[in-house]
Amino acid sequence: MLAALFFVVPVHAASWQSELPQAKVVGSGDFHWFGLNIYSARLWSEQQPFKASAPFALELTYHRKINRQRLVKTSMDEIKRLSDKSLSAEKLQRWESELARGFTDVASGDQLIGVFIPAQGCRFYNQKGLIAEIDDPELAQAFFNIWLDKRSKDNQLRAQLLGLTTGHSQ
Repeated sequence: MLAALFFVVPVHAASWQSELPQAKVVGSGDFHWFGLNIYSARLWSEQQPFKASAPFALELTYHRKINRQRLVKTSMDEIKRLSDKSLSAEKLQRWESELARGFTDVASGDQLIGVFIPAQGCRFYNQKGLIAEIDDPELAQAFFNIWLDKRSKDNQLRAQLLGLTTGHSQ
């Protein structure tokens, strides 16, 4: 079952821009933690104004080295915090495994890009190409809610990504 939900493809696959060829930046901003600039984020969409129900991409450019396990743990902690319902241990374990396959260790300058595909799931890319495709719409929604939900930990970054306030230069 897990193999059916998660499909890994070679890293030489097309870039994320081929999924959203007309995408424009909706907004951008930086995420800081205890004064450290962790990453710069840009939200891309072909829909202007932005609609969370349409395909979009979230591009994160990291400013420091972070291992994959830390990225997965932080993402899962936020998914659990934002969940409106109790998630089963089995589902949480499956989601954690899927995110672990979709993420890579990052260093300063590295990018991870998530492309949201409504009613289907998401695809994860880095600067080399496609890393993984996750065929789980519920996980995809929960993952992108980390940045786009009204209860996001960084409401300023959320507002900047959604184009409600200005972030850093695009």
